[in-house]
Amino acid sequence: MIEIEIKKQSLLKTLSLYFEKRMSRILLLGIIQGFPFVLIYTALNLWLRDNDFTRTQVGFISLIGITYGFNWLWAPLVDRIRIPWLTNKIGHRRGWVVTMQSIILISLVLWGLNNPKENIWIIGLVGLIIAIASATQDIALDALRIEQVGKTEQASMSAGAGVMVIGWFTGYKVGGIITLFIADYLEKLGVQNFWQVTFLFLTIIIIACNIALMFFPEEHSTERQDQQKESDQLIANKLGSSKSINNILAWIIGTITGPFISFFKSKGFKIGIYIITFLFLFKIGEAFLGKMSVIFYDDMGFSKKDIAIYSKGYGYLVTIIFTMVGSFFAIRSGLVKAMIIAGILMASTNLLFSALALYGKSELLFATAVILDEITSAVSTVIFVAFISILVDRTYTATHYALMASLATFGKNVFSAFSGFVVDKLEFLNSAENLHNDWAVFFVITSLMVVPSLIFLWVIKDKLGISER
Repeated sequence: MIEIEIKKQSLLKTLSLYFEKRMSRILLLGIIQGFPFVLIYTALNLWLRDNDFTRTQVGFISLIGITYGFNWLWAPLVDRIRIPWLTNKIGHRRGWVVTMQSIILISLVLWGLNNPKENIWIIGLVGLIIAIASATQDIALDALRIEQVGKTEQASMSAGAGVMVIGWFTGYKVGGIITLFIADYLEKLGVQNFWQVTFLFLTIIIIACNIALMFFPEEHSTERQDQQKESDQLIANKLGSSKSINNILAWIIGTITGPFISFFKSKGFKIGIYIITFLFLFKIGEAFLGKMSVIFYDDMGFSKKDIAIYSKGYGYLVTIIFTMVGSFFAIRSGLVKAMIIAGILMASTNLLFSALALYGKSELLFATAVILDEITSAVSTVIFVAFISILVDRTYTATHYALMASLATFGKNVFSAFSGFVVDKLEFLNSAENLHNDWAVFFVITSLMVVPSLIFLWVIKDKLGISER
């Protein structure tokens, strides 16, 4: 297996990486990637809660997010299929992004025309469509980001991961602030269907993102396509049918199996399994907390404006700063060491939410818990993104990144879908003195969930083939 070497560089050179022109492009990609999460995990949850859906129902509706854990299934198609007309006009990756953005825009209009109390199945189906379109555009966006950086530029890859995560949180946090402020303003005006009107306003963001994307240059290299065709030809030569059938079968087999063969061939089967297992476990605890965090804030009595200011506003500023810190730390100290530290911090900060649940409504404690959680989330996310970005094979950039990212997403979305169910089942712990003991125990559980992944990472740290000097 080829060993990836990350050499330390001067402090000034490390800092200069963040000011390269390509980093501004990567920032835009992150913004586009982050915004749909506002729709699925913030707006939809609060919309349903405002319409008297239970926490268990909200938790299970959020299963639509499991789509992100399966996008590796169709990632090979995104790597291979060219969107008619759009690919020739704006490029392969951008053609896919614009197509998916258009689907999300139409979905927002459909949400704006329906009421969850009357048409919950339509709301859920449209939410699923948004999740699928968002998961699909993520495939193209991640590939486009990785392809902005050279294969051997590991430091630049970590810097790019930091910039992308800042962009992602910009799309998610600023998008969340805009969404919550619009909803809160319309609600106070007495607009009956204020969430539906909010969704119609949000279509403006989608349009703005598509316009900005048109200023993003995309290289039209044929190297990737040539390597894929070589793989197809090897398969075709081993088939015994007619030439035309050979080519069709070779394309299908190459599209489906090529990325997986390449992954295990480059990593080795045993190490490949280790990597898959670690990716599956690492973010489960964080996702369990994140899935119910907005509901927790609401149950504690914080208003939409409070959530927007502390969770989205201040949290965003902290995220920007500590994403850069995490990226910088990954470059200077090494990815594996950085991930272990980030995991320990994730487990520790989850306990602050338990303290808030036990203490009661406190803006100071709320702000402290949210800000520290944002710090650990930012650091762990950027290190995680850099880690899997380095491990991809450029012949199947989109598929390999989607495969590894989806494994983490699949694990956390499958288990975190039961987060609302767990909280509801813990209600028997509540007392007259404290009505939120269920939340306190829930957050302790989320903290313990981080431990298995850290144990596993420690076991495989010397088997990853990354020499960090």
